[in-house]
Amino acid sequence: MPPDQASLEALFIAACQAELAALKPGNVHIHNANHRMTMDDFERSARVAAPHIARLGAPVGERIEAAMRATWDEVGKNTNLGILLLSAPLLAAAEAGGDLRRALAGVLTGLTVEDTKATYRAIALANPAGLGEVADQDVRAEPSLRLIDAMALAADRDLIARQYVTNYALVFDRGVVHLAAMEARGWSEDWAIASCFLDFLGAEPDTHIQRKLGRLIAGRVQRAAASLSLKLIQADDPASLKDELLDVDNTLKNMNINPGTSADMTVASFLASRIPRVILGTG
Repeated sequence: MPPDQASLEALFIAACQAELAALKPGNVHIHNANHRMTMDDFERSARVAAPHIARLGAPVGERIEAAMRATWDEVGKNTNLGILLLSAPLLAAAEAGGDLRRALAGVLTGLTVEDTKATYRAIALANPAGLGEVADQDVRAEPSLRLIDAMALAADRDLIARQYVTNYALVFDRGVVHLAAMEARGWSEDWAIASCFLDFLGAEPDTHIQRKLGRLIAGRVQRAAASLSLKLIQADDPASLKDELLDVDNTLKNMNINPGTSADMTVASFLASRIPRVILGTG
C-alpha cells in the first residue's frame, strides 16, 4: 500500500527535528542556534514546508518551489533550501513503494525542464550565500535542461547537485550506513546524527563553506572535522566529547562558518534511512 501524505509529512518534520537535536559543530542545533537564526525559525520552516514537499503526486520542482515559498512567507529567510532539494526526490520515490534506491533512480531520470524552472525559482528566492553566477544554466536565467542535467553542470562544485547525478550515492553509501553503524553500537539518535554530520564534514570540503569563504577555509574545516569525527567514533561514550564539540561549535560560529551542506546531507541520510523502515515497512 502506498504511503499516505500525513505519514510523509510527519517523517519529513521528524527528520528536520532530529537533525536540530544533534550537536553539529558550526551548524544550528538545540544546544546553540546562532547564524542569526533560531530553533523556532527551523521548526516553523519544517512545519510549513511539509505539506508541499510531501504532496502526493506533485512534480519534484513544484514541491521544492512551493515549500520554499511557504518557508519564505513564514520566516523570511533561507533555512532549508538544501534540505528541500534533497528531500523532494526522496519523498517522491517513497510514493512508488518497493526498493527506495531503485524508485529514486526513476524519479531522477524522469525530471523535466519544468522541474528545473520551478527549482531555479526556489533557489533564486532563497538566494543562498555564495551563489554567484555561471555561464551556462544560471539560476537567474531561463533554463533549457532537465533538472538532472542542470545539476550535472554543478556537480563538481556542489555536493547536493552531485547527489542528483549519482542517485544519492553518498547519502545511501555513507550517511545511511553510518547512521546504522552508530545505531548498532547503541548510540542515541542525537549522537548518531552528530557523528554522521562530522563524518560528512570530514570526508570532503563542505560546499556551502567553500562557496561562501573559499577552498582554503573549507579545507581547514574539513581536516579538523575528520580528526574530531575519528575521535568521536572511537569514544566509548560520545557524550564525553560534548564540551569539546561545543568549543569547536563556538569557534566556527564566531568565525561565521556554517557547514550547511553537511547538515543537509545528514537530514537526507536520516530521511533515507527511515523511509524503508517507517513508510514502506521494508527496513
